[in-house]
Order: sequence, then C-alpha cells, then structure tokens
Amino acid sequence: MNVKESLLNTLAASGGEYISGAALAEKLGVSRNAVWKAVKALQTEGYTIESVTSKGYRLAMNNNRLSEKLITAHLNTKLLGRQLKVFDEINSTNTAAKELASGGAPHGTAVVADTQTMGRGRLGRTFVSPAGTGIYLSVILHPDLELEATSMMTIAASVAVAEAIEELTGVPVQIKWVNDIYLGGKKICGILTEASLGLEMKSLDYAVIGIGVNVRSVRGEFDSELIQTATSIEDETGLVIDRNALCAAILDRLEVYTDDLRDRSFLKGYRRRELLTGNDITAMVGSQPFTGKATGIDGNGNLIVELPDGSVKHLGSGEANLCRIKKHLP
Repeated sequence: MNVKESLLNTLAASGGEYISGAALAEKLGVSRNAVWKAVKALQTEGYTIESVTSKGYRLAMNNNRLSEKLITAHLNTKLLGRQLKVFDEINSTNTAAKELASGGAPHGTAVVADTQTMGRGRLGRTFVSPAGTGIYLSVILHPDLELEATSMMTIAASVAVAEAIEELTGVPVQIKWVNDIYLGGKKICGILTEASLGLEMKSLDYAVIGIGVNVRSVRGEFDSELIQTATSIEDETGLVIDRNALCAAILDRLEVYTDDLRDRSFLKGYRRRELLTGNDITAMVGSQPFTGKATGIDGNGNLIVELPDGSVKHLGSGEANLCRIKKHLP
C-alpha cells in the first residue's frame, strides 16, 4: 500500500477528527513533506481534505468522492460489500454484477459507481444516473431459495434502504410498492432485482439487487419532466449526506434482512412505510387497466386490492407494470 492509500485509510478511520501532519508522518513512516504531497494528490483526485494550522488534516464531512476505502471504513457487514468494486463510470452496475456472478464471484460481492451510462429500471426503463449525485449499487446474492422469493428480496432491499436513509437523515421516507422509495411525494430511489435460474429451473443460481439512490441535489441534472416526479435527499431535506456512509449503511441493513428471507420480519417495516395502502389506485396488468382500493400487503409481498365489485385481488410484482394513486376530479 502506498503513502496516498495509507493516508486515505487513516483519515477515513479518524471519524472526522483532525490528525496532525507530524502524527500522520509518524504513523505512516514517512516525512511530513511526503504527507503533504499525498494530501495534494488525493485532493487532485477529488477527495475533500481540510487542513487547519495547529490541528492538521481531516477528511471533510461533505466529501463527495466515492471510494472503496471510505465505504469499507463505515462497513459493519460480515460478507456484503467485503469484495467491493468502485467505478467512476460504468454502463450499468447490474450488468457488471451479473457478469461477475456468472464468472463465480462470491456471495456479497458489490459493484458501486459514481455514474452509469446505461442505468436500468424495471421493464427496461432508463434510470438516469448523473455523476456526483447518487449511489448506484449492485449486490450479488447466492440464496438457497426458490424463484418466487425474488420479490421478497426487493421488499427486503426497500426496507434496508429506507432504514439506512432514515438513520443518516432522521427523516422518515415512504415505500411505493414494490420497489421505489419516496421523500416529499417524489421518488428518490429505485430498486431492480434480477435473477439467474439454476439448471433445474426450480431454484436461483444467483440474484443481483440493484439500488439507485439520489443523494446530492439533482436540480439541473434532471430534465423538466423527470424533476416533476423525482428528487434527492439533499433537495428535500437540505442535508448533505456522505455517499460512502450511506452506501455502507445500506449494505449493513441489507445483510440483516437477506440473511434469512424466509423470516420476513422486514414486512412489518415495509407495511408501515407503504404509501399505496389506503388509497384508490389505478394499475396495469399486461395491457389491461383496472381500478380499486389498496388495502395492504400480504405475507408474500403482494399488494392487496379491493375491486369495485367487492372482490379482492392479490397483485404480484411480476404482473403489474404500472401502479398509481388514483387522482379524483374536484
């Protein structure tokens, strides 16, 4: 490990406290001039390092550079994210994760990017992924589960993301069935789960959970149409969140909930945050539209909908391609 990497590790582990140049030089076994040069090199790479006379150096709280070392410094998992690949730019973290999984990458391997050129959402939709604003994270899982369990992974991931955001902001968020996180009435996160079948087509070979969170301000990044329905944590709360810390917090919570998906204890947190429940909705199943009242989430993560004739439908995530709160005319 070179001086620059060692310095970054030391600053990341300091918890935002200043460390004097002399202390850094002694710890790293180099001269103070070598420390200064390493600081300048890191700043050139985009790390925000503050320097104060008589105090020393620290990694700024508003540092906005995604880094394997900075994510790892916040990480408390056993497996998830312990093999971590961080990219400045990538076509799609899910695509990269699936390629790694096909090549034998172990459970918990994660791919993170600062920007995606071909980010994807459900049903082939584009996921806009501007640089410096979001977390684009994909995690490889090798669960011993049936194919039907993939929808529970998405629900577990939704709760993990919601809890991580609430932990760092203190602001409650909502979940729109099945895979979107909302804040201030607009979307801040989308989740895409993709799976590969085993040879017998009855169990999963692997699954990839893709998570995209809008963290820093997206004003000026999204077009006039998208900005009507999507926002970011900073735009809604005014809070500037460390993307590295949030990425680690998501991985921490995701490991808890995906460790045993059969437990389904996360459904309680999902139901508490789910925003369609109690509302009249419109939905598309294939090309067939229908309306009804969302009355809850069942034990399999399906949306329970009461139809106008009094019958009840349990709507699965794989069959509904659009689900919205119905707007009533005045």
